[in-house]
Amino acid sequence: MSERRTANPSGKEVAVVIGATAKWQADGRNTLLVHGHPVDDSELPVGVRWGVGGAIAQKFAQEGFFVVVTTRRESNAAPLAQAIREHGGACAIVELDLTSEASISAAFARIRREAGEPAAVVYNAGYIEGRDLPPEQELLEHFPTDMFDTAIHIACRGPFLVAKEVLPAMRQRGSGSFFFSNNSNSLRGRKRHTGQSLYYPRVMMRALAQALTEEYSEFGVHVANIVIDGTIDSPGTRAMPRNQNRRDLIINPVKIAEAFWYLHTQDRSCWSHELQLTPFASRPSY
Repeated sequence: MSERRTANPSGKEVAVVIGATAKWQADGRNTLLVHGHPVDDSELPVGVRWGVGGAIAQKFAQEGFFVVVTTRRESNAAPLAQAIREHGGACAIVELDLTSEASISAAFARIRREAGEPAAVVYNAGYIEGRDLPPEQELLEHFPTDMFDTAIHIACRGPFLVAKEVLPAMRQRGSGSFFFSNNSNSLRGRKRHTGQSLYYPRVMMRALAQALTEEYSEFGVHVANIVIDGTIDSPGTRAMPRNQNRRDLIINPVKIAEAFWYLHTQDRSCWSHELQLTPFASRPSY
């Protein structure tokens, strides 16, 4: 047993957050793209420094879970892991590249060996491909195929491969949560406006969540698609001038994390399989 739980010696329930760091964190890819340099997050609450994934990881750690945060590079999640530990939580970092089936398989083999089978998995991976394209490349006919491939890997193939890793044990155990962090573009296909990612493959992520709900609910596995419908507070988004005077339109990631915890703790007699989170001052997307 000790060999299987080298990272989780107390045998706590395990939560895995895939994509626990944020593109809009202080030194994230979007932050660097928009601002041209890292931003100072020292005055921001710890709960918003790493966006949705970081807030979810902190919430599950606060509730007594051993949290595994995944990222392509371990150094990217080191400050988040430190913050979790400083607040009394337990966690580990596992490198995982969602474009590689071998990487996904190796990552979950390590998680099972060192931490245990996950009781909750949150798929929060995102991508920024397409944001830096000029206006004249807005039409699909000009969109590079390699950028489209990345979107498919993250929004479709990645969650499919992760599902194959985690759902068998949840089915056999008769319990578990598998949640997808999605956005409003999962509700219907929309034009890729300049400055936004190629997001319509997220419609397929939503469809996968619906299919898995029908397949695995009867085995006690709670699958849900969470539509985060708006701008998320983070170091990079907070520093944007257009967000300075529109705080009512910005979503607090700490409250998003509370919604994920609510889903995980729902009674089986009334599971939610889709949740849409929209700021009160904004019109919901449909």
